[in-house]
Amino acid sequence: MKTVVATGVFDLLHPGHIFYLNNAKQLGDRLVVVVASDETVKKRNKKALVREKQRLEVVGALKPVDDVVLGGESEHRFLEVIHQINPQIIALGPDQEFDENTLRGRLLEHGVNAKIIRIKKRWKGQLNSSKKMREKAKSV
Repeated sequence: MKTVVATGVFDLLHPGHIFYLNNAKQLGDRLVVVVASDETVKKRNKKALVREKQRLEVVGALKPVDDVVLGGESEHRFLEVIHQINPQIIALGPDQEFDENTLRGRLLEHGVNAKIIRIKKRWKGQLNSSKKMREKAKSV
């Protein structure tokens, strides 16, 4: 069984998230989603409108998702979570800030030899990011 990992904050869930997760699921048999913790979001100087517990619940209920876990508060803990899942593939979204080569090196240091695939296609609709959804909500 080929396990795929997808990661993200998943605040203000939108069609772009669903598009990313559907594409990630097509890469393997089992999709495990790592949802960023509230602490991780805060460390990136961002704000999640939806708390981690609710984001886990919503993402876990999505059709392509087989399992959902909370990411760690540090890079080391995040890499431990990935190690525990032991995926064959890590699917990155088009706007995720991970550098593939750096991530590959850090994963190998933690004993994870997963193929990293960047999903370059984006959902074509206007509201394809949480940032755009926030901006639209402010203008209404």
